[in-house]
Amino acid sequence: MAQAPSMFSSLKVRLWFRRLSVSSPRIAVRNQAPLPFRMLFWAILVIGGGIIAVWIFDLRQGINGLNQENATEQLIIYKEALAKLGGERDKLSSSANAAESRLIIERSAQRQLAAQVKTLEAENIRLKEDLAFFESLLPNATGPQGVSIRRIKIDQVTPNQLRYRLLIMQGGKGDQHFSGSLQLAVNVLQQGKNATIVFPTGISGEVEKYKLNFRHYQRVEGTLTIPDGAAVKAVQARVFEKGQLRVQQSVNL
Repeated sequence: MAQAPSMFSSLKVRLWFRRLSVSSPRIAVRNQAPLPFRMLFWAILVIGGGIIAVWIFDLRQGINGLNQENATEQLIIYKEALAKLGGERDKLSSSANAAESRLIIERSAQRQLAAQVKTLEAENIRLKEDLAFFESLLPNATGPQGVSIRRIKIDQVTPNQLRYRLLIMQGGKGDQHFSGSLQLAVNVLQQGKNATIVFPTGISGEVEKYKLNFRHYQRVEGTLTIPDGAAVKAVQARVFEKGQLRVQQSVNL
């Protein structure tokens, strides 16, 4: 009976050494949460992730919306600036058109003034001729009667066109009425030969321009057309009365 306690004591010692040895098995104790708590945790995690995702989405949409608002404002500003530039362009275009119109009007007015000046100069020449003519009439008022060519002027305005001006007068007191005709003989050099071209040429309506009918004087003027290539050497004016030559006068060119 005395050996039983000793055997029991040795068994306890061996068990204690076995626990201290490396080969003794290790026991891990884990506290496992109940299933409802685990489900609640995962639900909170999922809901929180969804909330974060929605927040990020709203934030991103807000940024995009802000950019769109900025773009819309910039677009409005650009449109206003473009409209302003368009208005200034239209205003400048209108001013340019108005200036061009004024310039055209001024040029037209200058051309008209130049034409008027030219006409006045021609009229001045004619008045001087008339004045000289009337001055020449004074001494002849008591002189012998008769028709005379007091002034003749021939100008070549183009290579084949001549302009003539004549003053034909009747001396004395002018008691008699003169009725006759004028004839112009143009001496030309054509193809190396001398030729004479007589006006009027007999064309219908042309003879009337060369008729003379006056008491004191008559001024005659007009143009003569000569053939191309003909060189004018002289022009002779002849006055006829009842088919008879009364007076003639020549001008060399």
